[in-house]
Amino acid sequence: MKRLLFLLLVLLGLISCTEVKPPEPLGPVPSERQLAWHELEYYMFVHFTVNTFTDKEWGYGDEPESIFNPTALDCRQWARTASEAGMKGIIITAKHHDGFCLWPSAFTDHSVKNSPWKKGDGDILRDLRQACNEYGLKMGIYLSPWDRNSAVYGTPEYLVYYRNQLKELLQNYGDIFEVWFDGANGGDGYYGGARESRKIDNKTYYDWPVTHQLVRDLQPQTVMFSDAGPDVRWVGNERGMGSTTNWCLLNRDSMYPGGDFA
Repeated sequence: MKRLLFLLLVLLGLISCTEVKPPEPLGPVPSERQLAWHELEYYMFVHFTVNTFTDKEWGYGDEPESIFNPTALDCRQWARTASEAGMKGIIITAKHHDGFCLWPSAFTDHSVKNSPWKKGDGDILRDLRQACNEYGLKMGIYLSPWDRNSAVYGTPEYLVYYRNQLKELLQNYGDIFEVWFDGANGGDGYYGGARESRKIDNKTYYDWPVTHQLVRDLQPQTVMFSDAGPDVRWVGNERGMGSTTNWCLLNRDSMYPGGDFA
């Protein structure tokens, strides 16, 4: 028996001596937040704003706040549907290109606070947060960088405005699992009554590293989406075109939101 035990110990020692360490990773590896995002698998995106009532895909920015007065809005119904479908979260267009805010932003009059809906006391972000909590869903936000309503769009002052709104969303509505930055940037719009076309350099104008760091500071586990990342993106572009072979790796230094990448 002692001999057998001795042989087993020797065998175990030989096995341990021959164990091979796993190879070092080649290139970048997914972050904890990216892996958590992959585990979600399936979630809902809700596009709802003033252009829901104007039958336009993109609002111009001159829509009166009075047009926003939904009579049967029920965020619990959205959340219930998402939950029953097996989805893990909901992203809402907190502000689309028309500049209308679905929450009572302190930095603009173009929001639900000046609409007849709930006599100006409504807040879709608050209602959706409560509904997501009730049904065990995560909540994400879409905040359009382009604002066809803002009089200061295209100037440095707009970046302060945009980041102030982002702070409102990240500080007042609990955990946000994803922030979606659209690539539509500049063109014709209302712009506070100017009614003109404004062009920006979407490579440099938004100073994205500062905005990305703001998100990291306020909600470290939030992933950021754009067609250039920095955390998640789609395969190709809005035309549905992807490259012949598309791996997870990309050269972020040569990409920016709104670029034409396949």
